Amino acid sequence: MKVTRDLSQVTIGILGGGQLARMTVEAASRLNFKVAILEAEAESPAGQIAAFEIVGHWSELEALEKLVQACEVITLENEFVDAEVLQRLEASGRPVYPSALTLALVQDKARQKQTLAGAGLPVPAFAAVSSPEEVLSFGANYGWPLVLKARRNGYDGRGNYTLRLPTEIAEGFERLGWPERTLLVEQYVPFVRELAVMVVRGKEGATGVYPVVETIQKHHICHSVTAPAELAPEIAAEATRIARQAIEAIAGVGVFGVELFLTEANEVLINELAPRPHNSGHYTIEACRTSQYENHLRAVLGLPLGATDLIAPAAMVNLLGVKAGRAVPHGLEEALAVPGANVHLYAKALSRPGRKMGHITALAPGGSPADALALAQKAASLIEF
Repeated sequence: MKVTRDLSQVTIGILGGGQLARMTVEAASRLNFKVAILEAEAESPAGQIAAFEIVGHWSELEALEKLVQACEVITLENEFVDAEVLQRLEASGRPVYPSALTLALVQDKARQKQTLAGAGLPVPAFAAVSSPEEVLSFGANYGWPLVLKARRNGYDGRGNYTLRLPTEIAEGFERLGWPERTLLVEQYVPFVRELAVMVVRGKEGATGVYPVVETIQKHHICHSVTAPAELAPEIAAEATRIARQAIEAIAGVGVFGVELFLTEANEVLINELAPRPHNSGHYTIEACRTSQYENHLRAVLGLPLGATDLIAPAAMVNLLGVKAGRAVPHGLEEALAVPGANVHLYAKALSRPGRKMGHITALAPGGSPADALALAQKAASLIEF
């Protein structure tokens, strides 16, 4: 006789309480799952609406023990948690997804590239470097410019430094915090478009892939996403194949973001992986049969994965902070009056220039991604933090 789990009693623990965790909590509530958040500060975006909010740092044993006692399975919303923390949680007997091994393969960008290249997947030429001389040697082989990166804890361009000439190497090392931070260097990719794919993978290896999307970055921050990316079918199929195989290569469980470059020669290269729900997948809340957040929960709980197909062409525009200070969304009423615009605010207490404060999504049934983008941009232009 089949034994049915009482899923109404399930609590999922999340390391981190930002907007990605908040939207995961929202998805959990639809399925009557509870969520426990562990975050360093009280009243985090996710902590405000979670069933349990544990205040403490990921390195604090007491806080980790509280999380273990509160939940049946643990996941995370960012890759800044040390893999050793996940090992400690796994040793407690709680399943953790992504696993400590998967996180270790992803959070060190040099190790990530080594893993992907070892699986035969296309990545820019790269090398871990421990001295300016090694960068100079790399440049002699691959030419200039180059991209110098911190191997850990970089996001939205923080942790990257473009080297256009050999004379800039010393400044790049200083800006990125060497020798306290370890570095890698990559061949500069003169891409023509930036693409992204969300992949969900279950505990038994079942995989779902969301549509290939195009992302527009400004100052290294994602400003908009259009779904699907308008690509030749063979390029979209290649991006899908690469994304799926990348997550298989790291034995991922849960939702993962795969950032890609498309070159002028129509070559698809992996830029970076994100072991969690991703900014480029926000559109899935309204635009796909199953959002990335719900599918992440399904995957880590061992439930059947939901359909990932697109309901209609869609777009997402990030709402970024303009001024520093208390977060007040001016123009919300006007944005809500735009027909078809979906407003998501993240409940962050403080705004600062460039900080992600929310997003707008829009669908264009019978239209194009460009039509959806115009609608989302119209609503986004009315809100200022």
